[in-house]
Amino acid sequence: MIPFFNHPKADDALVAEFRTACADAGVGIASVLPVLRWSGPDDDAREAAVRYWKRAIQITVNLGVNVMNTEFSGRPEKPEESERAFYRSMDELVPIIEREGIDVRIDPHPDDFVEDGLAAIRMIRGINSPNIGLAFVACHTFHMGANMREIMTTAGDMLRLVHVADTMDHHASHGLRYITNPPGNAVRVHQHLKIGDGDVDWDEFFSTLGQIGFYDRDDSVMVSSVFAENENAPEVSRYQLATMTDYVTKYRS
Repeated sequence: MIPFFNHPKADDALVAEFRTACADAGVGIASVLPVLRWSGPDDDAREAAVRYWKRAIQITVNLGVNVMNTEFSGRPEKPEESERAFYRSMDELVPIIEREGIDVRIDPHPDDFVEDGLAAIRMIRGINSPNIGLAFVACHTFHMGANMREIMTTAGDMLRLVHVADTMDHHASHGLRYITNPPGNAVRVHQHLKIGDGDVDWDEFFSTLGQIGFYDRDDSVMVSSVFAENENAPEVSRYQLATMTDYVTKYRS
């Protein structure tokens, strides 16, 4: 319904049909995920993204959902231009987001103009809206600064959505764990693996969420975010659910 970077491809009838199908199946929708160039340094692309965001918000409302998670969606080689574009988009979209009661949670994604976790918190604070919060994607840990506990505790109640997937630490072996040619390529290597297949410290992840009260809030969302194993997705999904549940039970305050 909402393809990345382009206009949503659903009319109201399809949205209503989808909502009914979910209700009939006993399935809830936790969040809607648009990724649109609302921080694009090209202003034509940015203006289009704002239009697409308005439609995505309406689709979310029509689905009876109040959570959207997304990315900053700018360019790391143009950080100042992207920041200006981001706040320009916020000026137009935040009043709509607040009016509709939508909670938007933003991930500092690898290859974005904001990749560092603490910098992301500062950007969100700059919006000055209680409806905008942080999404922490565990498999982006080593791009966010590898200071998971500091980011989570600094965010506090601003951290309202987490994605659970493992990844290797690309800084390991003096930065030579992954080799791309030619050297110096501007790439952001990470994986979305099942828990235990990478280097994320899962005890730190789940215990810190417990310390900041994430498990006890009605507005928090936890998402399994494994991309790497489509060939056995049902088994991996069951493993993720069981493992996440065990960790939450262990560290719930």
